[in-house]
Amino acid sequence: MKSIEDRVSELEQMVFMVKNILSFDEASKFLNLSKSYLYKLTSGNLIPHYKPQGKMLYFEKEELEAWLRQNPVKTQMQIAREAQQYVMSNKLLKK
Repeated sequence: MKSIEDRVSELEQMVFMVKNILSFDEASKFLNLSKSYLYKLTSGNLIPHYKPQGKMLYFEKEELEAWLRQNPVKTQMQIAREAQQYVMSNKLLKK
């Protein structure tokens, strides 16, 4: 049987997963970034965020997910496939 603390923690995690707007602390945990680095990103306007009252920072989870995906690293297979497509398209253009 799970302890009450474990059950509360699981419930908190479930609520966190369905939230669309995150506080600064929640965004830090969600992104797995230190608070100081997240402050650096927000102060440099390098990450999407909101300041409705001019002080408190909020984040939209969907925008953070898009931010995380902005620089994908392609696999060797993806690079090889793109190279093959490029070569094939150039052969067709030269005919």
